[in-house]
Amino acid sequence: MKIHTPNSSIPTADPISDVLKNSKTIAVVGLSSNPLRPSFGVASYLQSVGYKIIPVNPNESEVLGETSYARLEDIPVPIDIVDVFRRSEDVPPIANSAITIKAKVLWLQQGIENSAAAEKALAAGLTVIEDACLLVEHKRRR
Repeated sequence: MKIHTPNSSIPTADPISDVLKNSKTIAVVGLSSNPLRPSFGVASYLQSVGYKIIPVNPNESEVLGETSYARLEDIPVPIDIVDVFRRSEDVPPIANSAITIKAKVLWLQQGIENSAAAEKALAAGLTVIEDACLLVEHKRRR
């Protein structure tokens, strides 16, 4: 796991805990309606503990009772966390979109890293978490 936080005058002992406490809306890029997919399990859990989940997948119309959007830019509400379930090489355009919509956090799920995208998002003021599962990190801090 790698955690990148923008330069801040207030250092924090646990930036992930801060992200989880200060976030309400999570756009899940690559969310599938297939209950066997990791994205479905993670999003379902996050929804069950009170987060607003917004699916981002051009191949889905609705997942977990929420309207699915083709792109981050199509979402009509502010997004706190962009949670990415896509291959590492697919991350740069997603990072660009996260910057465009002024998301607060770019979260790359377990096994996903892209240093160039992380650096760009960090330079734009986003907190970036790579190679970490939101579900695991949330449960660890309950």
